[in-house]
Amino acid sequence: MNLRNRSSLLVLLALFSCRILPLFGEGNVIFIHPDGTGLGHWNAARVFKAGPDGFLNWDKMDRLAAYRPHQKEWLSSTSHAGATVHAYGKKVHPDSYGMDQKTPLKAASGFPGSIMQEAMKKGIRTGIVNSGHIAEPGTGVFLASSETRGDKTGIAKTIVESGADVIFCGGEIYLLPEGIKGTHGKKGVRTDGVDMLEEARALGYTVIFHRAELMNLPADTVRVLGVFSAVNMYNDKNEATLKEAGLPPYDPVAPTFEEMTRKAIEILSHDPKKRFFLVAEEEGTDNFSNAMNADGMLQATVRADQAIGRAMNFIEENPDRPTLLLVGSDSDAGHPSVWAPWNADPNVPLQPLTLSGSMLDGQEGSGSKPFLSAPDATGKQHAFGIAWGYSIDMPGSAVTKAHGYQSEKLTSTVDNTGLYRLMYQVLFGEASSKF
Repeated sequence: MNLRNRSSLLVLLALFSCRILPLFGEGNVIFIHPDGTGLGHWNAARVFKAGPDGFLNWDKMDRLAAYRPHQKEWLSSTSHAGATVHAYGKKVHPDSYGMDQKTPLKAASGFPGSIMQEAMKKGIRTGIVNSGHIAEPGTGVFLASSETRGDKTGIAKTIVESGADVIFCGGEIYLLPEGIKGTHGKKGVRTDGVDMLEEARALGYTVIFHRAELMNLPADTVRVLGVFSAVNMYNDKNEATLKEAGLPPYDPVAPTFEEMTRKAIEILSHDPKKRFFLVAEEEGTDNFSNAMNADGMLQATVRADQAIGRAMNFIEENPDRPTLLLVGSDSDAGHPSVWAPWNADPNVPLQPLTLSGSMLDGQEGSGSKPFLSAPDATGKQHAFGIAWGYSIDMPGSAVTKAHGYQSEKLTSTVDNTGLYRLMYQVLFGEASSKF
């Protein structure tokens, strides 16, 4: 065999022996939205869960970008406007739920709907996961539009009728007729008399309510609606209110955010011939921050990180199924900071305020004993508190991270419209210059 023929043979053997990834625009997308998280949340969660020398799953992602959250005529964003810019790629009025206030909205691509609705139109499997109720905008906007965020029953109806393959959420009361008691013990609030759970079954959905049902779902489930709480799977009040009511931050009976995300990925990815698009929101990160509940905020951020780890595992275990994991919020709720004075005594309650006047939280809220970090590299634990900058959603230090397929396309600074563009490129292969 001459040298030229031998070289050609080697090239052919190499091609056949290697996995050849699909062309750009033929990937899956997992968008995890830990609502209201900024760098302060992640720094605090790292100290709390992994220790100052440890790493969260979030830390191990490929790329980091500073996120610019401003909306139309405003420096900040709301949860529903933030979700809208992610789902449509356009800045909107702050009071917008899949619309520009009350004006119907076309996506940046020109499609008369969200990026998830366009994905469904093109045969991509789709799903949403939310630790809050079904109408929470971080996921709801990808499947529904409304003139008002407050129309939870109308939004819930649209989501159930959307055709999405996986819907995991709370909010049973928004799916049941007024006065009808649900599986989770509270009465429905629908005034139209429609039982949306029965409607879902008629549309071919398997309807489930409990963790055991979730974990036992077969991977080849075609359509599933999981409703795991009457409203939310968390109790988003301050520490004193929860203590008085005898309530934990999270419902111990409901599935965790990681468990719902894991099962959603398993079902959506079951058919290797079909691509998928999942949007999953841990809403507790935002709501506990708005309540200035540091314990709840830390638990919520750790829960979000566990789901991130699950998505990263899928990417590592399926190198022949190119998948982009995108993690980002639309604002920085509460702007929490780790307060760590030198050699703080873990047995002495924290003062209620910092020297600058910020509220300071310990394990049980203001004026309680400090949190203890996970051990550092020497095995030592450190006392710390959480100082709050404010209670509402503001620009703060919101960030976006990307991992896996085409993660290098995330630039060091990204506008909120850029998340739509990156997801669109991976799903459909359209260059952002199109927009």
